[in-house]
Amino acid sequence: MTALLTITILVLVGIAIWQMTKIFELSQVKAEKSEVANDKDNDINGKLMFAFLIFIYLLTIYSFWEWGDVLLPDSASEHGKDVDQLLWISFALIFFVQTITQFLLHYFAYKYRGKEGKKALFYADNDKLEFIWTIIPVIVLAGLILYGLYTWTNIMNVDTEDDPLIVELYAQQFNWKARIAGEDNVLGDANVRFLQDFDGKNLVGIDASDPNGMDDVVVQELHLPVGRKVLFKMRSQDVLHSAYMPHFRAQMNCVPGMITQFAFTPTTTTEEMRQNPDIVAKVKKINNIRAEKSKELAAKGEEGLDPYTFDYLLLCNKICGQSHYNMQMKIVVDTPEDYAKWVAEQPTFAEVIK
Repeated sequence: MTALLTITILVLVGIAIWQMTKIFELSQVKAEKSEVANDKDNDINGKLMFAFLIFIYLLTIYSFWEWGDVLLPDSASEHGKDVDQLLWISFALIFFVQTITQFLLHYFAYKYRGKEGKKALFYADNDKLEFIWTIIPVIVLAGLILYGLYTWTNIMNVDTEDDPLIVELYAQQFNWKARIAGEDNVLGDANVRFLQDFDGKNLVGIDASDPNGMDDVVVQELHLPVGRKVLFKMRSQDVLHSAYMPHFRAQMNCVPGMITQFAFTPTTTTEEMRQNPDIVAKVKKINNIRAEKSKELAAKGEEGLDPYTFDYLLLCNKICGQSHYNMQMKIVVDTPEDYAKWVAEQPTFAEVIK
């Protein structure tokens, strides 16, 4: 209620100021009509338009300089380099066109500002000019779309001959669980109807009557072997979620009632990524911020923040409810030897329900 009253008062004050300004203008009997722009007004506005162009360019340069380090580091997946290349081509085209068009817009507003006695030249039409500014965007966009479709097709063409590791990502409000296929590399059937079986130990609803599911491993911290393709099968228990793994350039919706899939090959272990200069700089910057925040908390008698350590994460990229921000799962990319050791230590579904 307080916020509504405050907004109402501000609106009324704004209206009152606007009305007083109009009254003041009407009271200036000997002055020129203020609503009609004169040469001085046009000159000022033309120069302001040109000044705003310079401001936009300076702001763009400053943004790159100040926040360029928040971009993601090199991709940690095999297909990620293609995604990054497509993204940078799109960025370059957008930046080039934006730079040129903004310059022309503001420069022409300045150069052809109104002057008394000067009339604008009227063109009924110009077929040549219209053809040029139509065909160029058509060619550029067609090329970009075709390249995007080609890249997407290559990414989504899952070759089962590569013997990918089969992993299920199970989404629910508000957490993730992963199910790794056992030695047979085949996931057992699953359904939400089985979630309450075995006193709630059946975390993703595996069908205990399917022998393929007995050696499956359900975890809440996912490990993956570097250099081996992973085929993710994705399910949702309740609402629409989106499995988003930014460092692997991977994202796919998790839809209730159906299974979606996405595959990629990890190329960089967690330990290797932690040594990446970009990641080292990011971690240092984050920990400096956390250190300052810890000082503020300590002054209030509260516990400080722990130092940040880089990890790959699985996030939800759909706003799936009030605790959406909690949907994170740690992903660790290991060497094949470390992965084999880790997965051997995890209990199978058969062992969990024993």
